Formats: sequence, structure tokens, C-alpha cells
Amino acid sequence: MLTINNLHVEVQDNEVLKSVNLEIPDGEVHALFGPNGSGKSVLIMTIMGYPEYKVTEGSILIDNKDILELDINERVKLGVGLSEQRPPTIKGVKLKNLLELIEHKDKKGQLYVNDMIEKFNIRKFLDRNINDGLSGGEIKQSELFLLLISNPKLLILDEPDSGVDPEKLKKIGGMINESLRDKRFEKRLPSNHLNRNSGLIATHSAAILDYIHVDKAHVMINGEIKCYGNANILMDQIKENGYEYCINCQHKNNM
Repeated sequence: MLTINNLHVEVQDNEVLKSVNLEIPDGEVHALFGPNGSGKSVLIMTIMGYPEYKVTEGSILIDNKDILELDINERVKLGVGLSEQRPPTIKGVKLKNLLELIEHKDKKGQLYVNDMIEKFNIRKFLDRNINDGLSGGEIKQSELFLLLISNPKLLILDEPDSGVDPEKLKKIGGMINESLRDKRFEKRLPSNHLNRNSGLIATHSAAILDYIHVDKAHVMINGEIKCYGNANILMDQIKENGYEYCINCQHKNNM
């Protein structure tokens, strides 16, 4: 699904990402840990194709297709979907207006949309301007709902647990799991795979991972991926020893 090879990225002539390698197979969900300012959001925005993030070396592949020359719209058409850490407020545009652009027009699709509106209590947002006057948790709900309906093959989430109170976090987790559920019935995965889409979840606290199964975690520090492994084990070690643990571990492995 997603393959990143030797990726170097500059922002305003400063190198931020250095030799990043990352692979997420079809049907797997990976976590990306790292302190604030480590480069997690830069990596995500680079994958999406935001022009201010300049790739100076390396490649990004989606289903073995190099996407570096594609604009954001073309990457979305390939099945890449993003939930930003803080989506913008858009006055004059209601949530239902965006929903009308992306929802399926067939009866089965409309029934699914209505079910999701009720299941995740979205109706109260439909006639409101996008993210206008909403709490952090409500913004995440609104953003994830649009992503859920568009059903991306690769779901990218930037700090989905940031600014969300514990009561809403479980609901956010439920929406993410629904978004990850593979609803393309023509697709047939091997029996040893979960029937779900691929995903990359960037998180500082890992609180959201109490509600979502991830197959692997990667740790990014100073624009480099320092190590990878089991998400729960890595986060336990980070909580106990801090992110310096990963740097020291990497140094030992290179000796």
C-alpha cells in the first residue's frame, strides 16, 4: 500500500526529514510516535502533497505508483484520506454541503450514510459551518465523518487524540475503526488479514490506541525514524524512560 524510501524533505530551505523509510502493507495499520516537533506532521503533509514541503531525495509509492509528481487531488483519487490535527474553520460552508459532494448516490450508499449519521450523532453538525464554534472533540467527529464516508484505501490521521476529552475519545476510536473497515466488497484479502483498509496514525500520547489495533509502531525523532516494533511495548518504554530511550537503543544497535 504505502512505501517510503530514503525520503528527505525541506521546509523553507531547512532539511526536516532525513532518510525516512517506512512501509505499510495492504490491510495493516501503523502508528507513528514522536515528541512535538519531531517531523510527524511534516511526513504526513508530504505524503499528501502539500507544496511547501519539498522532497529533495527519495520516493513515496502508493500501490507501487510513485506519487511525487501528483497534486493533492490526484493523491486523493488514489484513495489517500487525511484527518488533520486542526482542520480549518470554513464559514459559509455547511457540513451537509461537503457531504453532498462525496456521498454515494445509490440507495445502498445513502442508507449507509444515514446509519453513520445516527450511529455517531452527526446530525447536529450538518447545518453548521465547518468546524465553526466546535470543541476539539466535535471537530474530530466532523472531520472523521467526512473521511469515513469517502472510504479511503489509506487513512492518515494526524494526532486524532489531541484536544479530545476522555469521554469522546472512545467515540473517536469507533469512527476510526469504521473508517478502516474495508467496504469494497469486490476486494478479497487473504484469510490471515483483517478485512480493513490501511492506516497511519501519528500520535504523541498514544491514547487513541486503547481503541484501535495497530500492527506496528515507528518512532520519529528529529526527522528520522529511530526504531520500530510493537506499539504497546514501545509506548510503555517511552512513558517510563522518555523518547531518549529510543535514541540510546538505536546507538546500542549500531555499535
